[in-house]
Amino acid sequence: MNRQWLYARPPAGKIGPDTFQWTETAIPAAKEGEALVRTRLLSLDPANRAWMMGKTYRDALEPGQVMSGFAIGEIVESRSPGLKPGDIVEGDWGWQDYAAVPARRLVKRTTKAPLEMLIGPLSVTGLTAYFGLLEVGRPKAGDTVLVSAAAGAVGTMVGQIAKLSGCRVVGTAGGADKVEWLVRELGFDAAVDYKAPGLRRALAAACPDGIDVYFDNTGGPVLEAALSLMNLRGRIACCGNVSQYDVDKPAPGPMAVPGLVVTKRLRMEGFIVMDFYDQRAVAEARLARWVEQGRIKAIVDVIDGLENAPQALVGLFEGRNRGKCAVRVA
Repeated sequence: MNRQWLYARPPAGKIGPDTFQWTETAIPAAKEGEALVRTRLLSLDPANRAWMMGKTYRDALEPGQVMSGFAIGEIVESRSPGLKPGDIVEGDWGWQDYAAVPARRLVKRTTKAPLEMLIGPLSVTGLTAYFGLLEVGRPKAGDTVLVSAAAGAVGTMVGQIAKLSGCRVVGTAGGADKVEWLVRELGFDAAVDYKAPGLRRALAAACPDGIDVYFDNTGGPVLEAALSLMNLRGRIACCGNVSQYDVDKPAPGPMAVPGLVVTKRLRMEGFIVMDFYDQRAVAEARLARWVEQGRIKAIVDVIDGLENAPQALVGLFEGRNRGKCAVRVA
């Protein structure tokens, strides 16, 4: 049987058990041009929640659909000449054991690395950090780089890549333990607890020379505070808005836009990682080399069992994980 989690109903505010529905159905058969994939690891991301809010860079989730999600899997059967049983592939086929997927929607992975690395640091997560920082943020040696959600999947990678670029790196995270961990384990120069009172004062103290590049994973209060501390011609790489995903009604945007953007000549640019996939091979090889050399610590938090996927996603929004969050399915 093919175990699946369906998207049952739009959440009223935070996601919960009634957002999803467990079902079991027959294992599908691959048609011409498709491959049958067995899921090995399932990626959990803030975007899973954003897809419930309406059309984004992809169609919105509709109740009754298999819950969408990026995954790493193994080809069981192929009816496409480019794939064979045993090949490791990645794609978006959702929260289920098996899926029959058109071959054009699968990416064959040839990098020799543990699957835990291929689900995050050496795939979409790592590439999002790499391109968002280096191509959108464009840091220079000596710049101060601020990273929000710095203890999360993308944030941990951004901070370390910024350090390799010769920058002073400051992160925000929820709770004193994560703040201390960022500095002690990942080499951040400073970190700020965004849940503590006096966020702007704390950021100003951590960034005495202002902020040159802000990698924004959260939007909300951190973005508002960061805007007031940006240096002339600062760059803001807009990656996500996680502070506004798992809420009943998103808050209005910062009052400082467009005023500070104009007076400080700031550049705010949103991006999707696929925008840069023509450079993927070079970026992936560079990330793999940094991980192999120990210059980047790849943090992956793995939860066992497809049955635990909903609770793991709830935990992600409650800040329980550090680094990349994934579910080991098989």
